[in-house]
Amino acid sequence: MAGRASRSETMKKEDRVAAFTRELSSDGKVDDRAYYRAYFQLFNDQQYYEAHDVLEQLWLRALEPEIQFYKGLIQLAGAFVHLQKQFRRPTHPTDGRRLRPAWRLFKLAHKNLITFSPAFQGFRVEQAIKLTELTVEQLEQSHFAKNPWSPDFAPKLELPEQPGGLEMGQHGRQPI
Repeated sequence: MAGRASRSETMKKEDRVAAFTRELSSDGKVDDRAYYRAYFQLFNDQQYYEAHDVLEQLWLRALEPEIQFYKGLIQLAGAFVHLQKQFRRPTHPTDGRRLRPAWRLFKLAHKNLITFSPAFQGFRVEQAIKLTELTVEQLEQSHFAKNPWSPDFAPKLELPEQPGGLEMGQHGRQPI
C-alpha cells in the first residue's frame, strides 16, 4: 500500500493477481467475491503477501465503509508478512528488525477493523480483532525480542459465510 505504482506496473500486477485469483476460484470467475475469498485462502496458506495483493484489488475500487474494512485486512496480512520474514531470517539486517513494524501494523489493523465487529461481509471480524490483540500483547511482553509467529502454529481465519455475491458499496453489517 505504499506509493502507487505506474499504470504499466499496475496493469501487470492486476493481471498477475487476476490470474492467481482465477486459479483459486471454485468456478474460475474473477469477480469481487473471488478476490475476497482468495484473501482468506491465501492468508490461511501463509501466503500473506499474496493475500495483501489480492485484497488490494477490492480496496482500490471500494467506497466507505469497505475501504476501512479492506485496509484493516490488508494491514493484518502485512503484519504477518513482517513476522514471517523475521522468522525466516532473524539475523538479516532488515528482516531481523521487523517485529516493531509488525506491531504497528497489528495496531492499525485493529483500529480499522474494530468498528466492524462482530461481523461484516460474512466474516467474523472478532476473530481478527482477537488475533491482533493477542499478537500485540505477545510482542510487547517479550519487549520485541521474540517473534510469536511460526509456520507450525500460524493462525487461520474462518472463511466468510455469505450466500450470493459480494456487492461493492454494501454497507449493512451482517449477523454472526
